[in-house]
Amino acid sequence: MRKALELLKEKNVDNQALIASLQQIRTASRGAEPHGEDENHGRVIEGVFNGEKMIGDDGSEYHVPANYASKSKLVEGDLLKLTIAGDGSFIYKQIGPIDRRQLVGMLVKNESTGDWYAMTDGKRWRLLTAAVTYFHGQPGDEAVIQLPKSSQSIWAAVENIIKVKP
Repeated sequence: MRKALELLKEKNVDNQALIASLQQIRTASRGAEPHGEDENHGRVIEGVFNGEKMIGDDGSEYHVPANYASKSKLVEGDLLKLTIAGDGSFIYKQIGPIDRRQLVGMLVKNESTGDWYAMTDGKRWRLLTAAVTYFHGQPGDEAVIQLPKSSQSIWAAVENIIKVKP
């Protein structure tokens, strides 16, 4: 899993190396069970969450609904399973949460892009807008965030927002 996370952080990701690493993770976590169809649940794909999307073990990117990612407090590096049902619906399940650490930072909004960030100690992490709006966050509030414990990340999950009185 560590190798897959390192590959995700590279600017020019070697997709074949990433796919091979994800397939090794899948084999290690589930044995040598073949990838593909599950007769009861449809097509099953496993992958790694990158902050916005799941990078599947088939090399494709899959959109993860922001409401699910924020409600589940997904962190970069979490392992996900996507089941594509016979009717075409996507069902995500978190199957391998990465170790986390928690910080408190100041909530900041980039007014030109609308993007939200948490900032602390000169560092900043992107936040899902769905998570910030769920907690009714405003610029200047304190954001309690979750990050991967032992690796760098661009994104953070919002645990909670503490309102700051004006």
